Formats: sequence, C-alpha cells, structure tokens
Amino acid sequence: MTVSVVLYTSDLRVHDHPPLRAALDGAQEVVPVFVRDPAVDRAGFAAPNRLAFLADCLADLDRGLTERGGRLVVREGDTVAEVLTLVRQTEADEVHMAAGVTAFAAAREARLRKVLEDDGRRLYVHDGVVTVVPPGDVVPQGSDHFAVFTPYYRRWSDQPPRTPLQAPRTLRVPPGVRSDRVPRRSDVADVSPALVAGGESEARKRLGSWLSDHGDAYEDRHDDLAGDATSRLSPYLHFGAVSAAEAVHRARRRGGAGADAFVRQLCWRDFHHQVLAARPEAAAEDYRTRPGGWRTGADAEADLAAWREGRTGYPVVDAAMRQLAHEGWMHNRGRLITASFLAKTLCVDWREGARHFLGLLVDGDVANNQLNWQWVAGTGTDTRPNRVLNPVAQGRRHDPDGAYVRRWVPELAGLDGPAVHEPWKLTGPDRAALDYPEPLIGLADGLDRFRQIRGIG
Repeated sequence: MTVSVVLYTSDLRVHDHPPLRAALDGAQEVVPVFVRDPAVDRAGFAAPNRLAFLADCLADLDRGLTERGGRLVVREGDTVAEVLTLVRQTEADEVHMAAGVTAFAAAREARLRKVLEDDGRRLYVHDGVVTVVPPGDVVPQGSDHFAVFTPYYRRWSDQPPRTPLQAPRTLRVPPGVRSDRVPRRSDVADVSPALVAGGESEARKRLGSWLSDHGDAYEDRHDDLAGDATSRLSPYLHFGAVSAAEAVHRARRRGGAGADAFVRQLCWRDFHHQVLAARPEAAAEDYRTRPGGWRTGADAEADLAAWREGRTGYPVVDAAMRQLAHEGWMHNRGRLITASFLAKTLCVDWREGARHFLGLLVDGDVANNQLNWQWVAGTGTDTRPNRVLNPVAQGRRHDPDGAYVRRWVPELAGLDGPAVHEPWKLTGPDRAALDYPEPLIGLADGLDRFRQIRGIG
C-alpha cells in the first residue's frame, strides 16, 4: 500500500481541497493529520475564541473524513517532528500541505521540507488553497507585489478562476495510526459568550443561505451596522472551513451587483495575503514610514484602556468594541471606525489595537488584521494615509436610527433616533441620568493633534 500524509493547517475542510485530492490521486492510503503545536501559542497566534472555533472545525473535519471511511489524526508537539514520526511509522512517501504567507508558516515549511528530503521523502506545497489567487501569481512590472488595491483588483479579476474540487467519496487511513483526542470547545476557557459555531458544515450552510437570502442586497447593505447584512464568513475563511475559491465561484455563478461586491471583498483578502507574503515584516513593522510618532505614557495608556473597554464616550466606537468582546467578531465598518479612532484620534500605536483585536477576533488573521490596521493607521497601503474617520458622521451614516448603538450600549437605550450618537449634547437631568462617560477628547482637538504629529499644515 502506498501512503501519503495530508498536513492540515488553516484549510480545515474536505471540499475543494487540492492537497487532499493530490494525496488521494497518488496513494492508496492517506493520513489526514493536524498537529496542535505549542509554537503557535508562543508566537501569539492562539487565543481562546480561535481555539474554541478551531475545536469545532477539527471535530467537524473528523466527522467529514469519517463519513468517507477515514478519520482525522491529531497530534500534539512540534509540527515537523510529529510529521516526520508519522511518515516513518506509516512508511509514507509524500506529505501534502497548503501554502501559507506568514513568516511562521514559511519557516515551518522550510524546516519540514529539509527533514523530509533528508529522510528520502517529498513535501508538496499547494498554492491557491487558502486564497483565490496564489500570492505572487499577479504582480506588477518591476515589483514582487501590488502595493495599491485597485490595479491589483483589475489584474486579479482577469485571472482564470480555478474550478472547485468535489469532496472525495472515500478515503482509507492505514490501520493502527495513533491519534490524540480531537479537541472540544468545552476544553477552552474565557470564550466570548456569543461565539458562533465553527466547522465546514456550518460554513457551507452559511455560504449557501447568505447568497440566497442576502447576497443580492450586499452592495447596498454591507456597511449597514444595525442591519448586519454581511456574510459573517470571515472566521470560516480564516480556518479554511470554506474555500475562498469556491465562494468566488458560487458568487459569480449567481451574478449581480451584490455578488460582484462580495467578490471584491474576497479580493481584498487576497490582496493583503500577497502583501504579507512579499513583506512578512509588515506583521509587526510599518509597511510605509510616516512622519511623527505615537503617544505614550499614562494618558495614552488610560485612553487605550477606555477604548478596549468600550468607554470612549463615542457611542458607535463603544458599540463596536463591546460587540467584539461579546461575539469575538466585529462588523467590518465597526473595525474601520474603531481603528481610525485609536490610531488617528487618540494617536495610539496601531500595534496596540491590532494586538487587542487578535486577542479576541475569531477571524484574527495576521495578514488581514495587521494590514487592515496599517491601512487605517496610514502606515499601510492606503493612498490617502491622512484620512480620519469622524465617528459621529460614521454613526449617522451607517447607523442612522441608532439601533446598533442601542443594541450594544444599553446605557443609551432610552435615547431616540440619531441623538444617540451625541449624548454629550444633553444637559441637566437628562445628561446626569446617563451612566456614560464624556468623550475622551473633542474631535476637533483630536484632529489638530493628529495633524501636528503627522506634520500636516
């Protein structure tokens, strides 16, 4: 019996899975394995919400494989060492895995390739598993990546799409392969109360129902905070429980302005992955250096704490931050508003905000989280690096009736309509009755400070 190993990382599915398909095409038996590597924790990639969601994904993946005659093998330890042990035990000739874009993923791949080759075995790394278009496939003349989204989107849209692969009907795992217990969500403490269920089954159900029920309206409603009309697929994309390539394929097959807008958002995801693949240091360092610095000291720390707690005095900011704490997820418009407020109104380092987001976001993806933060902070790929989002104007525009604010900031539930966005304008007993803070800083003062720091006349 010829044997291949499929190393699962951030591609936890059986549908449209090129490494699994290639392994089945080349071997009679396949060992699907996921390694719970402590190095992931030490690198800061693990957080309670993601660990709980990961447990759901692994349990669902195991069910999907079992239904086809196989099972998921789970090991704990150093990924390279565990895979080497497994291939020796099963006499596997090949290992198949999806390509990653982070420095951590690149280092893991390089180590694994060397030890396998030294042992007379081969590693096959498959592109286009985590993204729609592999990083590096679309590049401008004279550079290794696109630094501006719009020209990237044009070239990306012209790429012939990969046809999604069907899930295998059957697979066989060699007998006697040891596996640790598949993790359970109940193993994880400090999980956000309203964290959604993970797994490929849930992902496929959500993709189908969202395209059918809400996809057509996406272009008009994707920024509607209270309407919550976004797909909420980002956690499933992050863990690879749904294929980005299949999502694009299904959206394009449906067609229409809403589907086009949805595909454009998936292109943004690919855009950030190709930037990080070319510039892995951008996970922690400014992609583009800007004049000035960031506020430090006790006052800045106090402002950062208020921002984290959703007590800034700006209702739409506080609503979004409380949604994050409760759900482990935040509406995309809320992410833009809260990030702009921290980096450009409070002038606190974007890395502080990115770190807090990664501690809670179930979809906390290094490429998208860090590079979206840099985009908003003006140190990334934004062609207008000094734009500042006014939280009052943003609230009025994207939550005009105040329903989103009242949902997440119950202290303001008694205020009617758009008045909820400016509670500081209340006077006397009406203001005194609210257990809600005054704004940390006036918006005009915050804008002046930002311009001074950036050296803008």
